[in-house]
Amino acid sequence: MISLRDLEIFVRTAQSGSLSAAARMFDLSPAAASASLKRLEEHLGMQLFIRSTRSQRLSYEGEIYLRHCQEALQLLTSAQEALIVGKTVVKGSLQLSIPSDLGRNSLLPWLDDFMDLHPDLQLRIQLSDRIADLYKEPVDISIRYGELSDSTMVALPLVADNRRILCASPQYLAQHGRPESPEELVNHNCLCFMLGDYVHDKWQFQREQQSVIVSVRGNRVGDDGDAVRRWALAGRGIAYKSELDVWEDLRHGRLIALCEQWQGEATPLHLLCTDRRQLSPAVQLLREFLLNRFQTMRMVHFVRGGTL
Repeated sequence: MISLRDLEIFVRTAQSGSLSAAARMFDLSPAAASASLKRLEEHLGMQLFIRSTRSQRLSYEGEIYLRHCQEALQLLTSAQEALIVGKTVVKGSLQLSIPSDLGRNSLLPWLDDFMDLHPDLQLRIQLSDRIADLYKEPVDISIRYGELSDSTMVALPLVADNRRILCASPQYLAQHGRPESPEELVNHNCLCFMLGDYVHDKWQFQREQQSVIVSVRGNRVGDDGDAVRRWALAGRGIAYKSELDVWEDLRHGRLIALCEQWQGEATPLHLLCTDRRQLSPAVQLLREFLLNRFQTMRMVHFVRGGTL
């Protein structure tokens, strides 16, 4: 009986002109590949190759058979792709909790594109910097910054090497000067953010083997990352933001990166859920989609002399 592998070996041998090359492609010995071709010729009752001690070429019958085999293999490939596409048709609802700033300025338009690809999917979002309780609230997955504190959660990285960055508007820097080191932040109005129930006013930096923690002060504190970014854009002070939140502002010069020789604290972005059984086809497709978008962002937009 003809097997699919026999057909593939025949086609590869004809295309490459070498039985040994076809054998290597399928991780077979030359003897096994030769046996496959012999089996195929015996089944068809005709010679597919004209062989000599140094070369081989397709016979007239072999040329005809090759065209049909190529078409058949292409049809099988198309059928397989159709099945894969069929598996990606998702229905039902997807309930997300996403951070305020990244959500409004990047994720919302990306989610629109995702929904266009999957029109049978319904989306419900919770747009807030408050950490959603995935065990109690009607949320399937959460997209969040920071290290994972609950070891029982399933965390899939989206941007594992994301960090915070100091930034301010040209207007603020023109009026108040530009800090050249983290220690100089004590002389500036720093726009602080609420992390849970406490004010994130201890900003961490690293340079080579040196670590610095600066206690900052300012006249504005917000529990919404988008509000803090808007204050920075309006020239109200210096912000310590995720690079992902401000990449577009930095690219267009609306915000300026500061103390670039220092590295801000790590703030990886994860997709979180309580159980791997929640990683439905819709969730897995969404993660792949977002990974591609973030990768595109990092390839195209440069921050601080490197990619995001």
